[in-house]
Amino acid sequence: MDEHLGLDLSGKHRDTFLQRLHFFIKLALRILSVLMVVVIVWGVLDVCWLLYTKIWEEPKYLLDINDMFATFGAFLAVLIAIEIFVNIVLYLKDNVIHVKLVVATALMAVSRKIIVMDYEYIEPAYVLASAVAIFALGITYRLVTEP
Repeated sequence: MDEHLGLDLSGKHRDTFLQRLHFFIKLALRILSVLMVVVIVWGVLDVCWLLYTKIWEEPKYLLDINDMFATFGAFLAVLIAIEIFVNIVLYLKDNVIHVKLVVATALMAVSRKIIVMDYEYIEPAYVLASAVAIFALGITYRLVTEP
Protein backbone atom coordinates (compact mmCIF):
# COMPACT_ATOMS: atom_id res chain seq x y z
CA MET A 1 0.00 0.00 0.00
CA ASP A 2 1.40 3.40 -0.99
CA GLU A 3 1.21 5.48 2.18
CA HIS A 4 1.18 8.85 0.37
CA LEU A 5 -1.59 8.08 -2.14
CA GLY A 6 -3.50 5.34 -0.36
CA LEU A 7 -3.14 3.09 -3.45
CA ASP A 8 -2.26 -0.57 -3.61
CA LEU A 9 0.23 -0.69 -6.52
CA SER A 10 1.44 -4.20 -5.96
CA GLY A 11 0.80 -7.23 -8.13
CA LYS A 12 -2.21 -7.22 -10.45
CA HIS A 13 -3.31 -3.68 -9.56
CA ARG A 14 0.10 -2.30 -10.50
CA ASP A 15 0.07 -4.07 -13.88
CA THR A 16 -3.46 -2.79 -14.66
CA PHE A 17 -2.45 0.72 -13.64
CA LEU A 18 0.63 0.66 -15.88
CA GLN A 19 -1.36 -0.81 -18.77
CA ARG A 20 -3.86 2.05 -18.52
CA LEU A 21 -1.07 4.61 -18.47
CA HIS A 22 0.58 2.94 -21.46
CA PHE A 23 -2.76 2.98 -23.31
CA PHE A 24 -3.12 6.73 -22.76
CA ILE A 25 0.45 7.35 -23.94
CA LYS A 26 -0.23 5.36 -27.14
CA LEU A 27 -3.49 7.26 -27.65
CA ALA A 28 -1.67 10.58 -27.22
CA LEU A 29 0.96 9.50 -29.75
CA ARG A 30 -1.72 8.51 -32.25
CA ILE A 31 -3.43 11.89 -31.84
CA LEU A 32 -0.08 13.66 -32.24
CA SER A 33 0.68 11.67 -35.40
CA VAL A 34 -2.65 12.69 -36.96
CA LEU A 35 -2.05 16.32 -35.98
CA MET A 36 1.47 16.16 -37.42
CA VAL A 37 0.05 14.97 -40.75
CA VAL A 38 -2.26 18.00 -40.69
CA VAL A 39 0.75 20.25 -40.00
CA ILE A 40 2.70 18.62 -42.86
CA VAL A 41 -0.17 19.07 -45.34
CA TRP A 42 -0.64 22.64 -44.17
CA GLY A 43 3.11 23.26 -44.54
CA VAL A 44 3.14 21.87 -48.10
CA LEU A 45 0.19 24.10 -48.98
CA ASP A 46 2.05 27.04 -47.43
CA VAL A 47 5.14 26.31 -49.56
CA CYS A 48 2.94 26.12 -52.68
CA TRP A 49 1.20 29.37 -51.79
CA LEU A 50 4.51 31.08 -51.03
CA LEU A 51 5.97 30.06 -54.39
CA TYR A 52 2.78 30.98 -56.24
CA THR A 53 2.59 34.46 -54.73
CA LYS A 54 6.30 35.17 -55.16
CA ILE A 55 6.34 34.04 -58.80
CA TRP A 56 3.35 36.21 -59.75
CA GLU A 57 4.60 39.36 -57.97
CA GLU A 58 6.36 41.99 -60.07
CA PRO A 59 8.88 41.33 -61.51
CA LYS A 60 7.17 38.09 -62.52
CA TYR A 61 8.98 34.75 -62.49
CA LEU A 62 11.89 36.10 -60.46
CA LEU A 63 12.82 35.34 -56.87
CA ASP A 64 15.24 37.57 -55.02
CA ILE A 65 17.55 36.24 -52.33
CA ASN A 66 15.07 37.00 -49.53
CA ASP A 67 12.33 35.10 -51.38
CA MET A 68 14.67 32.16 -51.83
CA PHE A 69 15.56 32.09 -48.12
CA ALA A 70 11.87 32.29 -47.20
CA THR A 71 11.20 29.36 -49.55
CA PHE A 72 14.14 27.37 -48.15
CA GLY A 73 12.88 28.01 -44.62
CA ALA A 74 9.38 26.83 -45.53
CA PHE A 75 10.73 23.69 -47.23
CA LEU A 76 12.96 22.85 -44.28
CA ALA A 77 10.11 23.41 -41.81
CA VAL A 78 8.05 20.80 -43.68
CA LEU A 79 11.00 18.40 -43.70
CA ILE A 80 11.43 18.86 -39.95
CA ALA A 81 7.72 18.16 -39.45
CA ILE A 82 8.12 14.97 -41.49
CA GLU A 83 11.10 13.94 -39.33
CA ILE A 84 9.03 14.51 -36.18
CA PHE A 85 6.22 12.43 -37.69
CA VAL A 86 8.69 9.62 -38.41
CA ASN A 87 9.91 9.84 -34.79
CA ILE A 88 6.33 9.44 -33.54
CA VAL A 89 5.58 6.53 -35.88
CA LEU A 90 8.78 4.70 -34.97
CA TYR A 91 8.04 5.14 -31.28
CA LEU A 92 4.53 3.75 -31.82
CA LYS A 93 5.95 0.74 -33.68
CA ASP A 94 8.99 -0.08 -31.55
CA ASN A 95 8.13 1.58 -28.22
CA VAL A 96 11.72 2.87 -28.19
CA ILE A 97 13.07 6.37 -28.75
CA HIS A 98 15.45 6.27 -31.72
CA VAL A 99 18.21 8.57 -30.52
CA LYS A 100 19.91 8.73 -33.93
CA LEU A 101 16.73 10.05 -35.57
CA VAL A 102 16.03 12.49 -32.75
CA VAL A 103 19.57 13.92 -32.99
CA ALA A 104 19.27 14.11 -36.79
CA THR A 105 15.97 15.99 -36.42
CA ALA A 106 17.53 18.43 -33.96
CA LEU A 107 20.50 18.90 -36.28
CA MET A 108 18.15 19.68 -39.15
CA ALA A 109 16.12 22.12 -37.03
CA VAL A 110 19.16 24.07 -35.85
CA SER A 111 20.62 24.01 -39.37
CA ARG A 112 17.35 25.43 -40.70
CA LYS A 113 17.60 28.25 -38.18
CA ILE A 114 21.15 29.03 -39.32
CA ILE A 115 20.23 28.91 -43.01
CA VAL A 116 17.43 31.46 -42.64
CA MET A 117 19.25 33.73 -40.19
CA ASP A 118 19.46 37.37 -41.18
CA TYR A 119 22.99 38.12 -40.08
CA GLU A 120 22.48 41.89 -40.24
CA TYR A 121 20.22 41.74 -37.18
CA ILE A 122 21.71 38.83 -35.24
CA GLU A 123 24.09 39.31 -32.35
CA PRO A 124 27.52 37.66 -32.77
CA ALA A 125 27.00 35.74 -29.51
CA TYR A 126 23.84 34.17 -30.98
CA VAL A 127 25.74 33.08 -34.09
CA LEU A 128 28.51 31.63 -31.93
CA ALA A 129 26.00 29.77 -29.73
CA SER A 130 24.33 28.38 -32.85
CA ALA A 131 27.69 27.20 -34.17
CA VAL A 132 28.43 25.48 -30.86
CA ALA A 133 25.00 23.79 -30.95
CA ILE A 134 25.60 22.56 -34.52
CA PHE A 135 29.06 21.31 -33.58
CA ALA A 136 27.75 19.49 -30.50
CA LEU A 137 24.88 17.91 -32.45
CA GLY A 138 27.28 16.90 -35.22
CA ILE A 139 29.62 15.22 -32.74
CA THR A 140 26.66 13.54 -31.04
CA TYR A 141 25.33 12.28 -34.36
CA ARG A 142 28.75 10.93 -35.26
CA LEU A 143 29.06 9.13 -31.93
CA VAL A 144 25.57 7.66 -32.20
CA THR A 145 26.06 6.43 -35.77
CA GLU A 146 29.54 4.94 -35.34
CA PRO A 147 29.55 1.14 -35.28
